Amino acid sequence: MHCITSLSLSLSLCDMETLLSSSALALPCLKTSKCRRTAMLRVRASVAIDQHTHQTTSNLALLRIGTRGSPLALAQAYETRDKLMSSHPELAEEGAIQIVVIKTTGDKILSQPLADIGGKGLFTKEIDEALISGDIDIAVHSMKDVPTYLPDKTILPCNLPREDVRDAFISLSASSLADLPAGSVVGTASLRRKSQILHRYPSLSVQDNFRGNVQTRLRKLSEGVVQATLLAVAGLKRLNMTENVTSTLSIDDMLPAVAQGAIGIACRSDDDKMAEYLASLNHEETRLAVSCERAFLETLDGSCRTPIAGYACRNEDGNCLFRGLVASPDGTRVLETSRIGAYAVEDMMKMGKDAGEELLSRAGPGFFSS
Repeated sequence: MHCITSLSLSLSLCDMETLLSSSALALPCLKTSKCRRTAMLRVRASVAIDQHTHQTTSNLALLRIGTRGSPLALAQAYETRDKLMSSHPELAEEGAIQIVVIKTTGDKILSQPLADIGGKGLFTKEIDEALISGDIDIAVHSMKDVPTYLPDKTILPCNLPREDVRDAFISLSASSLADLPAGSVVGTASLRRKSQILHRYPSLSVQDNFRGNVQTRLRKLSEGVVQATLLAVAGLKRLNMTENVTSTLSIDDMLPAVAQGAIGIACRSDDDKMAEYLASLNHEETRLAVSCERAFLETLDGSCRTPIAGYACRNEDGNCLFRGLVASPDGTRVLETSRIGAYAVEDMMKMGKDAGEELLSRAGPGFFSS
């Protein structure tokens, strides 16, 4: 049975920031090489939530938001809550919206690589179950965690405006991946990042079970477990932690994960009221880009064992530019493709599917199971 915890709505975003900042853990700063050796990185600690000390008020709330309990997931849930409150006066009343924290399989099992514990749905399954059972009314997800299929009785009609899709390089001793000495260890839980790192910098070593939330990974970095790590710029921005970024990797150097930087919000397929609320928040340009990327991923039938990257955006001519990549985990084989077409849903879905079919054909039998 999944663990569900209610979080009082008297806690505003400002309150969250105060709590997180006051609990900050001292870690080295990364602005200059000297500073990287001597100063301190601020890492905001998670807000402790004791499920036994909070009374559930779901019978009073007009809308219950389901989310994971990490600081980043909570920041995304509160962003959603604030947008709903701004758009709908009845939801701005005290107690109208409740945040419900749900622990997922991906949160419970931290000792193994994601690829070894199931892949799809690790960070969404229990939240989806709570949605279907009626324990929550909407579910807020990081879109890159959402499988290409949705559970029966649910829809995902809303994407919030997308954040920066790029990856950040963070290190205490080097300014970029290229500056790391041979044999340096880079920590990441992403095979997408691992394969692209090793493809360009085969002299580096990658620890691919470098798991935990942003704060945990930065703490491990400060303790010398690894010499560098990569994190999504979007998450660092949403946590107000961009001071930790050493440098930002270009799209050419590190193609992002499918749907990176995008927040998706799901509801039950028969809940017209929630669908109406979510329609008011949807950012259509983001929704179309994510749909294109997910069509690519679905065609490849990618899992956590397959390094896959994909990114769709509007180019200077107003058209959609899509880039896709598949790789072997060791980075020895990297296959890339691109498409340009109209920025319209049917065209973009076709582009994503076509790009996926091309790479499937080029990869050949056994590539995705090796």
